[in-house]
Amino acid sequence: MIRYALQCERGHAFESWFQNSSAYESQVKRKLVSCPACGSAKVEKAIMAPRIVGKKAAESPENPPAAPADVVAAPASTPLLMAQERELRAKLKELRDHIVKSADNVGERFPNEARKMHYGDIEHRPIYGEASPDEARALIDEGVEVTPLPVLPEDRN
Repeated sequence: MIRYALQCERGHAFESWFQNSSAYESQVKRKLVSCPACGSAKVEKAIMAPRIVGKKAAESPENPPAAPADVVAAPASTPLLMAQERELRAKLKELRDHIVKSADNVGERFPNEARKMHYGDIEHRPIYGEASPDEARALIDEGVEVTPLPVLPEDRN
């Protein structure tokens, strides 16, 4: 996971997590990343500094382990932004929990099941599962409506 510091065209600063840098690029290109303050989809990376931990600090029991090399620390958020972030994450968690609760997990069969429903081979029903980026792109190219489930930082712990 990579955490990027982002900024919208109106100057609002916020953070977002991505599976990797190509996931960020893909989501920005498809306008799936938007500012939580104003909703603008014109978003770009803000200046970031790498997280560097000295050897003594890294060994200290008070400090957690150093982040992987591709994870970056963002500038400190304002209290208002942190509240908006918490609210957004809570809403995303609520949305994901609702989908998981009310839909069938078809796992790796997701691309095939979604196609079958799209083409009328099986009855429509809410499903979720796994698809590679290439499989998801292929589904979208065929006109199958798919949306990634939000993954939140606390899910990785």
